[in-house]
Amino acid sequence: GVGPSDASPDEGVVEDLPLIDEKAVEQLTEGLISHYLPDLQRSKSALQELTQNQVVLLETLEQEISKFKECNSILDINALFSEAKHYHNKLVNIRNEMMMLHEKTSKLKVSRIHI
Repeated sequence: GVGPSDASPDEGVVEDLPLIDEKAVEQLTEGLISHYLPDLQRSKSALQELTQNQVVLLETLEQEISKFKECNSILDINALFSEAKHYHNKLVNIRNEMMMLHEKTSKLKVSRIHI
């Protein structure tokens, strides 16, 4: 036979639950949403503003980086010009020395011819 201990433990529980009022659930849901929604919307707009500010900041940073790159290339060009000037001076000195040597050899030739 089937005794009282063999009965399911969930038996009779469903009947004990009160009936759920759909209207009450709807009103509670609306109340919950109306309580949290304004804060969420404020947070959303604050996040959007923050994102826009970050975009502006990134664009500004990119412009500054490109300015620094331009400065570096200008410095490189300046270094190149100063190096070119240095070698130009060396060439001028060599040219002057060659002209001086040419004069001396010419004088030597002239003095030999007169001897």
